[in-house]
Amino acid sequence: MASFTSASASLCFPRLSSSSSSSSSSKSFKFNSFSSHSTPPSFRVFCSGGFLQHPNSSNHFNFLLHHALDSSGIDSTFAKEARKGFLSQIHYLSKIERDTSISINRRVDLAKAALYIAAEDDSLVSHSSVPLPVDAFIHRLSDLSMGYCTHYKSSFNSSPEIFLESIERYMYVMKGFRRTGSKAQSEPRALYLHTVLTHRTGSAALLSLIYSEILKMLRLWSLLDFDVEIYHPHDDYSLPMGYHKLKSKESDQPHIMTTQTLLVEILTNLKESFWPFQQNQSRSLFLRAADAANCSDSSDAFEESGFQLASAKAAQHRLERGVWTSVRYGDMRRALSACERLILLDVDSKELRDYSILLYHCGFYEQSLEYLKLYQETKGSSSPTSKLSSQEEEAVDNLMKRLALIMMEDGWSRPSFSRKFIGKNSEPW
Repeated sequence: MASFTSASASLCFPRLSSSSSSSSSSKSFKFNSFSSHSTPPSFRVFCSGGFLQHPNSSNHFNFLLHHALDSSGIDSTFAKEARKGFLSQIHYLSKIERDTSISINRRVDLAKAALYIAAEDDSLVSHSSVPLPVDAFIHRLSDLSMGYCTHYKSSFNSSPEIFLESIERYMYVMKGFRRTGSKAQSEPRALYLHTVLTHRTGSAALLSLIYSEILKMLRLWSLLDFDVEIYHPHDDYSLPMGYHKLKSKESDQPHIMTTQTLLVEILTNLKESFWPFQQNQSRSLFLRAADAANCSDSSDAFEESGFQLASAKAAQHRLERGVWTSVRYGDMRRALSACERLILLDVDSKELRDYSILLYHCGFYEQSLEYLKLYQETKGSSSPTSKLSSQEEEAVDNLMKRLALIMMEDGWSRPSFSRKFIGKNSEPW
């Protein structure tokens, strides 16, 4: 128990705080509101440990997305509630829990965390007057496990190999769950747990999650009496499979999905899919956004044809008219949402950098500068180890200089397009 407490002490524990805090405490925010007439956000996030804990930085994060939606006249109540639900789950991410395999019972309810992610994004893009029914989909997962028990009673006394084969036959044959290897925006339904449960096509991460939920229920019902591990594939076509842990090999280790790596993969898939700058897939997400802002050396960037540029402009025009599109320009709101949740997971300081450049493109220059400074404070002093890293750091320096110049201008104002990506409602998936 002592070691568990010690490990937990250095972790990021988000805590919810009422918006009715005193004015004196509100002055200690790291990031102030982006407009003087805006109302305070409904909650703040306090983190301790990890890259968010730095001697020269504040522990207070005042994210922009929900606040910007409210200021644009878009009700973000359901999105805020879903974010609180997500925070309530990652609150339990101790060091031990982060490194625990998803096939083992855990304090973090990964299914609920994934559904809260889906609920928030659903509220950002749909016109629904009711929130996504998280509890109903939790019940659907339970029914899925119960269905296995009904159809495969004879497997309970079988060998571990036959037992696991029956689970996979149930999932992939009887229930028809299929894998999609694409992270492209053409299949956003494969990236959310509720739509995977409905349409039976999903990413490797979500299929692994569903598999782990079946194992969890079987263990709770005392029907699973041996240690199981889930083999999570890294290719574009294989399905997650279970195997008897006693027969595991050293080569299986990279394919074990932990609580932290699963959440990171789910959110990273969403971030990549909805990143608003989809040109030149060979460059990192940050460099694509930096290219669009003319903050990077684009001599190595992909030269686009007139047809591709025209297609991109047409797609952007559709987005600005409120018509959902999967071509080229992604979804700024869902990209921001994914970045904010990845920052909360406290895994990689580069999420601060990526969030900063999205804020820049939205016209929130002051907040963009604050997050970029925080990234530079927390990234460490190691030198770039590759050409890509050098290009990214050069782009960071250029963006920092530009933001500093903008902030020095007397009476600067946010450009008229600053809310186009956020303020326009689009069709649900």
